[in-house]
Amino acid sequence: MVYTGVLTKMQTEFLEPIQYYLVFKHDFIHVNQLLNKTIDIKLVGHQCLSCGLDRPIYRQGFCKTCFFDKPLAGDWIMRPELSTAHLDKEDRDLDYEKKVQLQPHIVYLANSSNVKVGVTRKSQVPTRWIDQGAHEAVEIVEVPNRYLAGITEVALKDHVADKTNWRTMLKNDIKDEDLLAWRQKLKPYIPEEAQPYFIENNSETHIHFPVEQYPLKPKSLNLSKTPNYSGKLVGIKGQYFIFEDNTVFNVRANEGSVVELTV
Repeated sequence: MVYTGVLTKMQTEFLEPIQYYLVFKHDFIHVNQLLNKTIDIKLVGHQCLSCGLDRPIYRQGFCKTCFFDKPLAGDWIMRPELSTAHLDKEDRDLDYEKKVQLQPHIVYLANSSNVKVGVTRKSQVPTRWIDQGAHEAVEIVEVPNRYLAGITEVALKDHVADKTNWRTMLKNDIKDEDLLAWRQKLKPYIPEEAQPYFIENNSETHIHFPVEQYPLKPKSLNLSKTPNYSGKLVGIKGQYFIFEDNTVFNVRANEGSVVELTV
């Protein structure tokens, strides 16, 4: 079978284990069914996720023009503390920013390569944790807007990591942590305006990924340097394909790439 389409991050279903899907314009691929099969990946072009033109992808699936112009790529996406919709201040498109920023957000602890703090919209729990390859996670704070979540994350990352080590995550070289104990330990560092939103009594979420073989020394596949690749799929974790030869492919990092997949 040959599938052709624009890569966007895999859709997921929170089951045991996580179910993964690639959604193309004309195809819907249940990636779990490709485990233990050889997949050929061929780069055939690019398509900006905003304007749809065949332009080089700059960041986050956008061409350079759209990355600097469109509200979907504003600085507050990656840095929630820069959100200003709650002040009625526009960055690029106030209507869009109000829609996204002025909704419940979660500050959480996740364990993917180590304990880290992060921010996501409430509607994206547990999707955000799955995308990061976290095997356990817990909510700390639920606030009414993105700004409050952002300043809470900034305050807490002085005391805990805010990045995932992707190599450690993919090798599964991780240990279980008592995230509930971490939550209590970090509580005093939550900013005063977010303290009323602290979550006291909920349990950890545990996540299991469809991986049959973890890579010993992960090698990242870069389609711009290697536009043709063939390998046996032995796992899916986070937004990564894991192949038998230790090659790993970050689907989300290649958003906007037009690929031909042959199974």
